Order: sequence, then C-alpha cells, then structure tokens
Amino acid sequence: MSVIDLSKLPFPENDLGDFLDSVCDTHELDYAAYAGTNPIAQTVHGFVNYPEEWRTRYTEQKFENKDPTLLLAKRSIAPVDWHRLRHEASFKTVFSAAHDFGISEHGLTIPVRGPYGDVGLFSVTRNCSDREWALLKSKIMGELQQAAVHLHDHVIQSEALTSILAQPTLSAREIEILQWVAAGKSQQDVADILAISHRTIEVHLRSSREKLGALTTAQAIGRAISRGLVYPV
Repeated sequence: MSVIDLSKLPFPENDLGDFLDSVCDTHELDYAAYAGTNPIAQTVHGFVNYPEEWRTRYTEQKFENKDPTLLLAKRSIAPVDWHRLRHEASFKTVFSAAHDFGISEHGLTIPVRGPYGDVGLFSVTRNCSDREWALLKSKIMGELQQAAVHLHDHVIQSEALTSILAQPTLSAREIEILQWVAAGKSQQDVADILAISHRTIEVHLRSSREKLGALTTAQAIGRAISRGLVYPV
C-alpha cells in the first residue's frame, strides 16, 4: 500500500493536527493518529502527531504493510487494545523500532466504517504501567469513540479525499478491455485482438465489474463512461 499524507491535501480547514493534540491534552495521552484505508486504490491516508523522525522511519520501512494495530483493527468492529497484539511478531518488529522514538506499547485503535467501504482507524498511546493504562482506557473509551467518529467524518467529507475514495482504480488492461467491448467487440474478439485467452478477458471483466459495483458488463461500461475512464464509440 502507498501512503497519502492528509496534511498535504487541500482541506477547507486542515486542522487535523490541532484536533489530535487536543485529544491528547484532554485525555492525558502521549500521541494520537488517524489512518484511513481505501480498499479500491489500496492506499492508506493518514495524519499523526508522532515525532517527525518516527513518521519518516515508519514510511521508509513501509510499516503500514505489517503494522498489526492497523491490519487487525481494520477487520475489527470493536476497539483493539494493543496489549492483545504483543505476541505478534509484526508487533514486536514495529514497536521495537518505535521504542527508540519514545512510542509506548500501551495503545488503542478504534475502527470506524465509512460510506465507501473504507475504514478509519483512530489510535492513541500512553507511556504508563499496565494498571494505569487499564484505568485510563476504561475512563476515556466513550469519548475516544466519539472522537474517532468525528475525525473520520471530517476526513471523509473533504472533497479532496472523497474524490479519491469514490473513483474506482481500474488497471490499464481493464480499461482497454472495457473500451473494446464498448466498441461492440465480443469477448472472443477482444481475446484475439489482444492475443490473450478468453478466460483472461473474463477475469478482467469480472474485476472491472467488482470495482465499479456493477452487476453486468454493460452496466460496468456505462459507469466507466460516466467517470471518463472509457469513451463511447
């Protein structure tokens, strides 16, 4: 997955950093982070108030592809306490590195499900004892869940990000095949033209239908045309 830094997007009021700092100050937390996943484009978009050095290290090491606080939480409905992840080898890999930057293993990730099949993940962390963390978590859980929903809604309603999430990402081959079918060619015709098998054509068409949320190839072509991905002939 690639990473999109939300601080670089043109939000009407790009105050995500202030919001995360406010949550930390209010609830006596060290750091907070937001990460959203786009299942179509296979990207992670996020914003954090971690130290700049850790952000750089995290991106360079592509930890977003192995960080269990993201990978497990995006499949979960309930908040995920990082304590349950400590036995994971990937957790040890990420947080042994994070420790060098003052990032604690005590943390929580709250998933929020969005309108495009996307998932927003709001994470917080605090350097403290197990007992202190358990008490703090139980005290502020409700408010953190509200903050997670507010943050995800704020992000998802931004025009810049909505256009990214709503736009299906078809491969060049998928677009090429849809274009030939839109021109009236049969699947066998397209297979002959592109010198690939009929089954490969069907695989690409099925993928295109899934990405475009279409039940039929004709419907997929219509949606691809409406999005400017395929041109009517």
